[in-house]
Amino acid sequence: MGIIKSRNIDSKECLKLQFISINQHFIMSPIIIEKITTGQILELQSISRQTFSETFSDFNSVADMDKFLEESYHIDRLKNELENPESLFFFAIYDGKKAGYLKLNSGASQTELQDNNALEIERIYVLKEYLGKKIGQALYDKAFAIAKEKAVKYLWLGVWEENHRALAFYRKNGFTAFGQHIFTLGEDEQTDLMMRLEL
Repeated sequence: MGIIKSRNIDSKECLKLQFISINQHFIMSPIIIEKITTGQILELQSISRQTFSETFSDFNSVADMDKFLEESYHIDRLKNELENPESLFFFAIYDGKKAGYLKLNSGASQTELQDNNALEIERIYVLKEYLGKKIGQALYDKAFAIAKEKAVKYLWLGVWEENHRALAFYRKNGFTAFGQHIFTLGEDEQTDLMMRLEL
């Protein structure tokens, strides 16, 4: 944000206008991150299935996708996850519409490691129509802020080795690979890279 220059405005007034402009920028930001409650479970199920399908359906069979979407995002399973005190869910709201979501796990709820000094980012997904609008970054920033609040030593996650967009995103944010694990999608066993960021 450049400082306004004018023969008729002194330096103090320039700084004042710049400050107002910066504040207005933050106030007018279209992205809001809100915690998901059990009363929003159907919306969570819908966006979970849609984002996963948009991200991976081109690379997997219909049978494998159907099996995974039915099992992983079944209402009963989502209800248990939402009620788990060691898991947190957040929606990203863009211009009043739900555009993506985040799931975090700590303690025993982590899918692997179960390290009390760690926080797992299990899911960051953004609807296809909102890609490129910094929503994924806003969700990641929320995860990073919570990790700082919890005073954990590192963030970690698993990313499919062929998901190059996600790999680039996490590398840009400072994550490095430290191992791999098998992720089963339907009947297909796939390799995820495990990545971490020291805090």
